[in-house]
Amino acid sequence: MPITDVDYFSSSNNRLITEELDYDIPNMKNEFDRMFLALTNKQRHIFQDIMIAVKENKKGVFFVHGYGGTGKTFLWKTISAAIRKDGHIVLNGALSGIASLLLSGGRTTHSRFIIPFELTDDFICKINRSSDLGSLLRKTSLIIWDGAPMVHKHEFEALDRSLKDVFKSQNSTNSDIPFGGKVIVFGGDFRQILPVILGEQHIKIHKLTKNMRLTVGSDQSDIEKIRDFAKWLLDIGEGKLGGSLIDFVYPSILEKYKNTNYFQERAILAPKNEVVQEINDRLLLKFPRDEVEYLSSDSICQSEFVHDEFDANLYSPDVFNGLKVSGLPNHKLVIK
Repeated sequence: MPITDVDYFSSSNNRLITEELDYDIPNMKNEFDRMFLALTNKQRHIFQDIMIAVKENKKGVFFVHGYGGTGKTFLWKTISAAIRKDGHIVLNGALSGIASLLLSGGRTTHSRFIIPFELTDDFICKINRSSDLGSLLRKTSLIIWDGAPMVHKHEFEALDRSLKDVFKSQNSTNSDIPFGGKVIVFGGDFRQILPVILGEQHIKIHKLTKNMRLTVGSDQSDIEKIRDFAKWLLDIGEGKLGGSLIDFVYPSILEKYKNTNYFQERAILAPKNEVVQEINDRLLLKFPRDEVEYLSSDSICQSEFVHDEFDANLYSPDVFNGLKVSGLPNHKLVIK
């Protein structure tokens, strides 16, 4: 006799599945048609590649790399509408609650997949195969995980082991396939984290580079300027500009460097002290006068006091280091 499809009979009583199917199908179709027409050629290529894997059940893991404003969230919404308009399930997740609110029906991945905040390298999510969540995952067509580069690798590994365990009841070979054979899409921007060393991977990578956010509501006459500005932003993120960033933030510095308001109204935010030092050095080279060094001290000279005894604990190190330059540890102020 054929094996009874437990998921089929339990779906009507499964609150999680009911919630994920609770969409206005006609409205979802209209929303998909509108968004699909607005996709760029690159977005459409990525959309079709992912949807082929979903519809043909080819399995697969994708990563969409895109800088801020290149349309990742819009792509997630289009893919979600495409799946939901046909009455299927897509699970949208992100690292933080704020990020998950940008996704259609989004939740944090910790909440959705029962991932604790403290993980070990052998952890497996507590997802029982016969639970409502286990049934939901089996009926899910696609999982989208936004902001993936910000997540510790143990979280991906935990979900990988958990999905393999849930899906091996359907097919024993699923335990040998990444994420149990479920189609999953990761997205994010690697420029937001420390450098990554690439290793063995089973992921198909797509890249988005066109900044869509800057062109929203812009006149056609401004498109060319916006395109140049978007490229400039990307070059800054890649560290290709260097000195031109100083020229952009401090234009006409030789004419205005004596004006204190000029410096109060602008600043360059840098991630490391060595970068701050490099920027300071480049700016100092622009000034026409000689350098003068003013040194600060980390201790109090007792000879400056009338009384021989004083409490040094009353004086914070911050008082002595008040002349620090941009947080540098050399306690030196250089002025021209």
